[in-house]
Amino acid sequence: MIEILDLFGEEHLRWAPEQMMARLGCPRSTLYRYLRVLANAGLVTSLPDVGYTLGPRIAELDYEMRSSDPLISNGRPLLQALVREIAGIGLLCRYYKGRVLCVHQEAGASEIRSGYERGRAMPMGRGAASRVILAWLRPAQLKQLYEGQSREFSRIGMGRTLEEVQEHLRQIRRQGHCTSRGEVTPGVIGIAAPVLDSEGSIIGSLSVTVPDAGVSERRRRFMVDRIVFSARVLTNSMRGSAVA
Repeated sequence: MIEILDLFGEEHLRWAPEQMMARLGCPRSTLYRYLRVLANAGLVTSLPDVGYTLGPRIAELDYEMRSSDPLISNGRPLLQALVREIAGIGLLCRYYKGRVLCVHQEAGASEIRSGYERGRAMPMGRGAASRVILAWLRPAQLKQLYEGQSREFSRIGMGRTLEEVQEHLRQIRRQGHCTSRGEVTPGVIGIAAPVLDSEGSIIGSLSVTVPDAGVSERRRRFMVDRIVFSARVLTNSMRGSAVA
């Protein structure tokens, strides 16, 4: 049943049962039994001539997540304060299942717009918000990702071997943040810092994107300091939430 829900994505939002059977390789009787359970729970819905789509229960769960996720509840005021001070787009991102997902966005007075709204996955390794998460992955997690996407790692200039990628990410980890220029959106700078749990494992990232034009090195260092400080405050808040 989880594999049925995993079928839905930006590139394929509607599915006919025949398409599902072909993709999943399961018998018709099994598929319809699972679809009936999912439909009764409101997780999928169907319409004639449309096929199956995600159901209204997903919207309820999204609301409940926004209300209960400590990364969002603790990070929202920090991000709001940052984009008032640094005119740009602030993002909170989570790492899961080899993906970096935007879970919250705040916009300051800026002429730029981010395409990575809440719920949209970001390119793995592209942009500061994603790359800083890679830098804090466990070696086994990074190795698994690299084995599945080695060409992409090489194409974006992170290294042609796993060892080169690891060294690239060690440099980010040593400096405690990541700065990128135009990797996802042309003409912008992205600055991100990691958010960790009580055991020091990566949860996600806090980042701000600003227009590249006119940003001096002094201004960039100021933004780095504010973003790193905010991410550390959020990390401490997450650890407090875990204890509570």
